[in-house]
Amino acid sequence: MIHLTNISKQHGSQILFTDASLQILPGIRTGLVGPNGAGKSTIFRLITGEEEADRGEISCSKKTVIDYFSQEVGDMAGRSALEETMSAVSEVVALAKDIQEMEAAMAQPMTDDALAALLERYGNAQEEFEHRGGYDLETRAQSILTGLGIGPDEYNRPVESFSGGWKMRIALAKILTINPDVLLLDEPTNHLDIESILWLEEWLKNEFKGALLMTSHDRTFMNSIVSRIIEVTNKTVTTYGGNYDFYLREREIRRTNLLASFRRQQEMLAKEEDFIARFAARVSHAAQVQSRIKKLEKIERIELPPEQKIMRFEFSDPPRSGDDVVAMEGLSKSWTLEDGSEKRVFSGVSGMIRRQEKIAVIGVNGAGKSTFLKVLAGKTEPTSGTVTLGANVAVGYFSQHSMDVLDGRRSVFETVQEVMPQAHIGTIRNLCAAFLFQGDDADKRISQLSGGEKSRVVLATFLARPLNFLILDEPTNHLDMQSREILLEALKRFTGTVILVSHDRHFLHSLVDHVMEMDQGEMRLYGGDYGYYLRKSTALKA
Repeated sequence: MIHLTNISKQHGSQILFTDASLQILPGIRTGLVGPNGAGKSTIFRLITGEEEADRGEISCSKKTVIDYFSQEVGDMAGRSALEETMSAVSEVVALAKDIQEMEAAMAQPMTDDALAALLERYGNAQEEFEHRGGYDLETRAQSILTGLGIGPDEYNRPVESFSGGWKMRIALAKILTINPDVLLLDEPTNHLDIESILWLEEWLKNEFKGALLMTSHDRTFMNSIVSRIIEVTNKTVTTYGGNYDFYLREREIRRTNLLASFRRQQEMLAKEEDFIARFAARVSHAAQVQSRIKKLEKIERIELPPEQKIMRFEFSDPPRSGDDVVAMEGLSKSWTLEDGSEKRVFSGVSGMIRRQEKIAVIGVNGAGKSTFLKVLAGKTEPTSGTVTLGANVAVGYFSQHSMDVLDGRRSVFETVQEVMPQAHIGTIRNLCAAFLFQGDDADKRISQLSGGEKSRVVLATFLARPLNFLILDEPTNHLDMQSREILLEALKRFTGTVILVSHDRHFLHSLVDHVMEMDQGEMRLYGGDYGYYLRKSTALKA
């Protein structure tokens, strides 16, 4: 369907890949993985024609419809949510108009040759219209919007009134409504809650029939959908048959085998070079020396790829808190709207969070999860009820807002130093390096950092303080898959108490031992892990 053959691409002095080849095959779902900056987005842009390869060939059938969802939403204004979604299929709407005009033309007298030509065009147009799902466009657009959390009561809401995260959903709905032959998705689960992620997962598996190439930091989502992985790293592109978990195992096997081959070759080279060095001056061994020199010149040297940098850290043992960390009694929160009315977020929450519990707060977007965490962290006052911290509880609160309040004028080093002013410079630099800010990178200004880098800075400041109660609102949002795994392992070893909101199901399955579900302002407590919650909540809703 789409073939990239012997592609080379360079951005400035950075070589992304050399003589790389990959294929996008009909109906095959492929995951695109690799470290940030390796060239994943460049591959998307090469396929869409936004960029050209320095060398190599890109071939694709002219009739192949390709659509690309990226994190760049663009301007949205002047339409309703449904109209904005339908705008993506304007060509199909135009095709419907052409079909109507051809049907009207058929009722008029014409020559046999003209009628034959018209019938051929009409048949092609109908085939294309049906292929693009033209007979149920509006129904499909409505269904997709609803699946992504924008219900019928919001179809006609002006698109400019939606927040950035909800505009991302509308942009995704536009791409899905097109029903292309090849779907390119760059982090489609960002800004989605678990319900919307599950809907998208099912839609891609059961409704979409085309080829898919996607990036995602959601391990469970990736494993559920893809049957092939394309890895972009170290200037090469490698294809693996299987899902993400298979890729991790296979990559480790290949690296182990490569390392063994490298060591064997190094031993052989050392022996040959030692022989040459010892007998180079002896006339009696001249022929053997020359033979071995030629042999070494012909050998293709095995090169080991550099180790990929990942976050490596763990929390130091925090001071012990009391067994009762947080007591909640009749807790409720309401917001006062512009018209003076009250909107209830949640109410009647009572209970106890105990030492070393790891709790997930679950619920659809807008259910009040983040507000609940803010109340626990003391960032906003409850409307009624009380939150009482236990003895010796030291609270750390992480949210996307935490990144916003970083001082853009400070460097990474200065930001970390501020929370550990008594530490030696070497200690601070080691901590920065653990979060991938090595050497001059530690002197970068916060204003120059990406969202993922800012997230790592905030997590580094957590590590620098003696906290025993972590309140985490979407801590994995801007982290790549490897960094998520490192954070997960650190939190599993953390001996304090954790309560968090996350849409990463792998993270939840692996970490939490209790679940609080927020549903229509009410809180349900589940005294078990995430799997237990899924079984119980499914039974309750059945």
